[in-house]
Parts: sequence; C-alpha cells; structure tokens
Amino acid sequence: MQQIIFYFIIGILIFDYALDQFLDYLNATKRSLTLPSELKGIYDEEKYKKSQDYGKVNHKFSILTSSFSLLLILVFLYFSGFAIIDNLARSYTSNIILISLIFFGIIMFASDILQTPFNLYDTFVIEEKFGFNKTTVKTFILDKIKEWFIAVIIGGGLLALIIWFYDAVGEYFWVYAWIAISFFMLFMTMFYTSVIVPLFNKLKPIEDGELKDEITTFCNKVGFILDNVFIIDGSKRSTKANAYFSGLGKRKKIVLFDTLIEQLSKEEIIAVLAHEIGHYKKKHTIIAVFSSIIQTGLTLFILSLFVGNPELSKALGSEIPSFHLGLITFGFLYSPISTIIDLFMNVISRKNEYAADQFAAENYKGIHLQNALKTLSVSDLSNLTPHPLNVFFNYSHPTLLQRLKFIGKFDNKA
Repeated sequence: MQQIIFYFIIGILIFDYALDQFLDYLNATKRSLTLPSELKGIYDEEKYKKSQDYGKVNHKFSILTSSFSLLLILVFLYFSGFAIIDNLARSYTSNIILISLIFFGIIMFASDILQTPFNLYDTFVIEEKFGFNKTTVKTFILDKIKEWFIAVIIGGGLLALIIWFYDAVGEYFWVYAWIAISFFMLFMTMFYTSVIVPLFNKLKPIEDGELKDEITTFCNKVGFILDNVFIIDGSKRSTKANAYFSGLGKRKKIVLFDTLIEQLSKEEIIAVLAHEIGHYKKKHTIIAVFSSIIQTGLTLFILSLFVGNPELSKALGSEIPSFHLGLITFGFLYSPISTIIDLFMNVISRKNEYAADQFAAENYKGIHLQNALKTLSVSDLSNLTPHPLNVFFNYSHPTLLQRLKFIGKFDNKA
C-alpha cells in the first residue's frame, strides 16, 4: 500500500509541475514583438518591449526554480529524506511535540536556505535590472531573520497546539484545532496590519491636506466610517505600488503604498480607495474570512480521517507512525483537492473584483479608476495579454483589459 501512495505522490508532483509549465508556455505564445492594437494608448512601444523582456526573463527564471524544486523533492523522496530527518529528531527527544517541531524546523530552515540564492538573484539581479528593486542587503537579511522568528513563534505554536490536541483527544482533534485556528484567523484579520506589518514596514496616518479632505468627503458620501488611512513605506523594497483593506468593524484600515501616492493623481488615488471600500461595503472581507474558516474545517476533517494511518508514514520510508509524517504525506495527496478549491476561490475573487470596480465607478468616477489601473499596470510592466487558461487557473483578479471594459459600462457621472 505504501508503494502505491509513494508513486501517487510522485505522479501528483510531476503533474503539478507539467501543468505549471504548460500554462507558462501558453502565456509565452501570447507574447509579440509588435504592440497589439488593444494595448495602444496603454503601453507605448518602448515600455511594451520592456514588459515583454521582463516577462521572458521571469519565465526562464521560473523554469529554473520550479525544476530545481521538483528535482530536490523527488531526490528527497527517493532517498527517504523525511524518514532520515524523523530519525534525527527522535535522537534528541522522545516528546512527540518536540519531535515534530524539530522535524519541521529542520525541513523549513533547510528549504529556506536552499531557496535563498534564487531569492537573492530575483531581487538583486532581475528586479534590479528592470528598475524595481529598492531592497538593501541589510533589509533582505533582517526580513529573513524576522520571517524565521514569526515562523517559529506563530507556526511552531500552532503546530504544537494541534499535535497536543491530537495526542489528548484522538480522532476528534480536528474540532479543537479548527476552533483554535479559526480564532487565530479572526485575530489576524483584525490585527495583522497593527501587529505583523510594523515588524517589516513603517505605517503612518495620511497627513492633513487636500488629499485627506477629499478622502474624508468621499467616505462620508458612501457612509463609510474610517478613522484614518495609512501610508506604508513600500518604496523600502520595491517601486511597485499597491493598496489593501484589512480589519473588521472598528479595526478596519485602508493602507496605501507610498509608491502608489507618488504614481497616481489625487483623483486616481481616491478611485483606488473607492475600490477598496467597495470590497468592505459588499462584505467581501467577512465572506472571505468565513469561507477560509469553512475550508480549514473541511481540510482538518479530511486530515483526521487519514493522518493516523501508518501507511502514510511508511510511504515516506519510516516504520514508525507519526503525526508529522502523516501530515506531510497528506499535504502531497491533498494537492489536487486544494487546486480545485483554489480554482473555485479564484472565480469568486475575480467576481468580487468586478463588484468592487462597479462600486468605485458608480460612486466616484470610473475613468479615474481606469487611468489608475493603466498607470499601475504599465509601471509594474504587467503582462496585459495573458492566455485565458492561465487566467482561469492562476488569476485572482480579472485582466486589465477585462476590467477596463467592465468599468466602461457604467455611467461616470457620480
């Protein structure tokens, strides 16, 4: 039985790799040396060529990194690497929680170290070449240390709690784990911007002035109570711009990147903000949180049906059944289900993006949102003509051209 599971895992890994490569290839077939007619007025010839070069470089780099990752995991599986690390962890302690923490700690740390050269090349060669990178070596190192710290404290803490539930209550551990993780997810939704973000970036309330007054006027118009809009120093790492909404109730926040403030006009900034407010007014944030909670509960329930099966541990080369080896095997086997769920969630996400665009167009001026989207897409050298199948599988947002066409349907006299 363990051999069947082992070869099934290999099949899943190879299929996932082949699918990703196929989708990237389809995207590559959409590239053109000549500026497509539908992009005239968005890209000029020079910027379009630069975007095509950026896409080609990233495509080649993606092939290298994904091939390396696949080869690494296949070699690791073939030589029973997970069982070797399991035995190493057991040589230090007999406590099942500590064994699991050591096991995952070694895997995560080693994996991160192996991926670091690729991250360095991506940041300091590719992003630097195309004018995006603002990250210093010091910032890169400090980010890495902070990420490890968070992984140990939060990731290790949650893992230890789940294993404790498993050891204490057996097959119904998933119920307790679901409750604990749900509370954690709600906490992070409420306080992520206040607790985690400041570890990496500086947040400051938007300064008094014309922009803040316009934002306040618009918020009052649409009945959106907001204590403040925050500016984040995104330029610390990249020239790319973004904005996001976080929190619920009195803890809600809208965060604008300083790069977005620099690149857009006052009207375009408010249009972007109107889009983010649209997500809140349409209750997308609340729906997303509870959808994630339901999805987590379903995953944990399925995990509870299989994780105790010793064949899962044997498939990874270990004769000693354990929760952490069962969890690793389950993660591989669950991948196809996860892919299907992600497809469904992407469909919903794209629908929500359209709804937020509609809110912005109807309550402000759609032309300003269109101009903002054009500016940001060109500035980021985005691929504006991705293959439809790639969009279906991987895009949480509609393409720029789809959004421009959709926004254009609405009266912009608001």
